[in-house]
Amino acid sequence: MATAVEQPQVPQELRTSAPESLPKSAIPAAVASPVPAPAATETVSLRAEETPAPAQETKAPVVAEAHLVDTYHPPQRMFANLEEYKRLYKESITQPEKFWAERARELISWDRDFQTTRSGSLLNADVSYFNEGRLNASYNCVDRHAFKDPDRVAIIYEADEPTEGRNVTYGELLREVSRTAWVLKQMGVRKGDTVAIYLPMIPEAIIALMACVRIGAVHSVIFAGFSSDSLRDRVVDAGCKVVITTDEGKRGGKLIGTKKIVDDALKQCPAVENVLVYKRTGSEIPWTSGRDFWWHEEVEKWPNYFPPEPVASEDPLFLLYTSGSTGKPKGVLHTTAGYLLGAAMTGKYVFDIHEGDRYFCGGDVGWITGHTYVVYAPLMLGVSTVVFEGTPAYPNFSRYWDIIERHNVTQFYVAPTALRLLKRAGDEHVRGKFAHLRVLGSVGEPIAAEIWKWYFEVIGKEECHIVDTYWQTESGSHVLTPLAGITPTKPGSCSLPFFGVEPALIDPVSGEEIHGNDVEGVLTFKQSWPSMARTVWGAHNRYRETYLDVYKGYYFTGDGAARDHEGFYWIRGRVDDVVNVSGHRLSTAEIEAALLEHHSVADAAVVGIADELTGQAVNAFVDLKEGVESSDALRKELIVQVRKSIGPFAAPKAVYVVPDMPKTRSGKIMRRVLRKIVAGEEDQLGDITTLSDPSVVEKIIKAVHDAKRK
Repeated sequence: MATAVEQPQVPQELRTSAPESLPKSAIPAAVASPVPAPAATETVSLRAEETPAPAQETKAPVVAEAHLVDTYHPPQRMFANLEEYKRLYKESITQPEKFWAERARELISWDRDFQTTRSGSLLNADVSYFNEGRLNASYNCVDRHAFKDPDRVAIIYEADEPTEGRNVTYGELLREVSRTAWVLKQMGVRKGDTVAIYLPMIPEAIIALMACVRIGAVHSVIFAGFSSDSLRDRVVDAGCKVVITTDEGKRGGKLIGTKKIVDDALKQCPAVENVLVYKRTGSEIPWTSGRDFWWHEEVEKWPNYFPPEPVASEDPLFLLYTSGSTGKPKGVLHTTAGYLLGAAMTGKYVFDIHEGDRYFCGGDVGWITGHTYVVYAPLMLGVSTVVFEGTPAYPNFSRYWDIIERHNVTQFYVAPTALRLLKRAGDEHVRGKFAHLRVLGSVGEPIAAEIWKWYFEVIGKEECHIVDTYWQTESGSHVLTPLAGITPTKPGSCSLPFFGVEPALIDPVSGEEIHGNDVEGVLTFKQSWPSMARTVWGAHNRYRETYLDVYKGYYFTGDGAARDHEGFYWIRGRVDDVVNVSGHRLSTAEIEAALLEHHSVADAAVVGIADELTGQAVNAFVDLKEGVESSDALRKELIVQVRKSIGPFAAPKAVYVVPDMPKTRSGKIMRRVLRKIVAGEEDQLGDITTLSDPSVVEKIIKAVHDAKRK
C-alpha cells in the first residue's frame, strides 16, 4: 500500500481528542484469532438491558456466528469517538426534534425555514418532517456547489467502452439541468406531474432527475433493462406525461434497444404525450412525429439557467417501483426534505465523504442504491460521483479496479454478488495500489465472512474500513450500518443503528418485543426517521397494510434479524424465507451461508418444500465454482457441511446443482421460482420479467428434472 493512503476522517461532531488525520494503523488488519476487545467495547450495546445470567448448563449462543468471526477495531483512541456516537445516537432517539432540526439546517439549504421538525406517527401512518419549510432538491445538489466552484467535477462518466468516458463539472451540470428543465416545462410538465426515466447509466440520467425536481416534477426511474410490459405497468400506474430514453443503450459490449422497448410499452400508455430521446449510439430508430423529440435538438433552444422552483418539505420527490416479483408493481414514494437529509447524513457519516472525494457506487440509478448513493448523497455533499455504464466483467474482470485506480476513488460501494464474481475470477485481475481508497461498502444482502475478508485484504489492502450496510427502498437511506473509522465491525454483521433509527426485534408468535442481547426475531423500527417512504403511490392502504399494520406502532421490514451478545445486528433474511423443519424455524440465509463456506460453492439458495414427515424439508440449490464438477459425493459433502455448521435438523433433503440462480436485476435471488420448480409447479411461476436472465429458469427446470430421475 502506498504511503499516501488516506484514512477515514472523523466528522467534527464525533471528534474528541482524535487527530485530523489517522495513521495507517487506524484500521488494523485481521488477525488469525480473535483479539479481546478493549474495555470500551463492552459497552457497544445501545440497550440498557443485560443478557440473562446463564443457567448451570452451558447454553449455545443464539447468534453463533458472532463468536466465529474476528471483530475489527479502530485504534484505542478512537473508542472515545464510539462513545460520542452513542451519545449522539441517544440524543437522536430521546430528543429527535432537536437532533433532526440541527442536522437539517446544517446540511440543507432552505428557501424558507421549517417550523415543525416532526409530526405524525407510525401508528397513524401520517409521518411528516420539516413542515412549513420550502426548498429545491436541484438547488441543493447542483446550484450551491456550482456557484462556489463551477469547475469542480460533479460526474465522472465511465462509459461501457473504457475509452469513451468524460467528466461533467458542477457548472456544466447546472447548465444542462437548466436547459433540460426548460424542455420539460415546454412539454407541459408542471409541479407534481410524473416523468418516466428509462435511461442507461449515463450523465443524462442524473441530468434528467435534476431537471424534474428543478421544476417540482416527480421522477419515476425505471431500470433500462425492464421489458416493455414492466415499463408499461409502471408508466401507467404513475400516470407519466413524458418518457425520457435513449436511442439505444450499451452494457457489457451489447446493445439494448431502449427506444424500441419504449415504443412497444407506449402502445398501451395513452397518458404519455412526449418522448425525449438522447442520442447514445446514433442508430436508426422508429420515430413518431409530434411525440418524439431529440434531446440534443431541444436543449439548444433554451437558456442556460432555469430558476429552481421551491417546493414544500413533504412534496413528492420521486417514485421508485419495487421489483414487482409478485402482484401489481408497488410505487414507493419519497418526499423531498427528509429524503435529502437521509442521503446527505449517511453519505457524510457512513462513507466519511469529505470535500474533494471521488465516490464510486456500482449501483444502477434504476434502483434505490443508485438513487441515494450514485446521485443524491454525493451531489448533496458536493463531491465527484462515478457513473458507470458497464459491468464489472467487461471488457475484463479488472474493470472496477481500473476505475478505482485511474480516478483515485476514495469510497467504493457495491453488492456482494459482484464481489463473489470478481473473487472467483482470481486475484490476478486486481491491479493497482488504490492509494486514495479509504472506505469499502457492501449493499443488497449480508456479505459472507469469506468475501468480507477478501474485500478487506485484497481490495482494501488491509487499510480500508468496510461498511456493511442494511437498508431498503422504503427506508431511503441506511438504517443499520457501521460508521467509517468509528464503529468496530464483524464480518457478516451490519453493526449498529444509524442516528434516529430504533430497532426492535419482535416475537413472530406473540407479537411482543424481545429485549436483551443474544436474541433473534422479526426486525422492526419503533420510531420514524426523515428519509422513510411516506406512502405507496395511489394506494395508501397498501402502504399501511404492508409496513405499519403488521405490528401496530412499528415499521415492519419483512426481514428477520438477530442481536448478538454485544448488541450488533445480523440480518437473517426475509421472514417469508424461513423453513420450519420439525418445529425448528431455520433461516434460509443461515443455511445458505453454511453452503457458501464449502470451497466448491460459488452461490447458494435454500427453499422450504412441504414434507409429510417434518412439515417442511430443506431443498438447496448451488452454483459451483468454475472447474468444479457436480457429483453425488459433492452433494453429500454439502449436506455434511450444513450438519456441521448448523445441526442435523438443518441438513438439506435434496441438493440441486444449477448453472446459475434466478436473480433480479438488483442481484436478489427469486426464491419463489425455485420453490415452484421443486414443487412441480413450473406452469405457475408468475411474473419473471424482473429476472436479469429469464432463460436461466428453463436450465434450472432441466437440472431439477434430471436430478429427480436419478
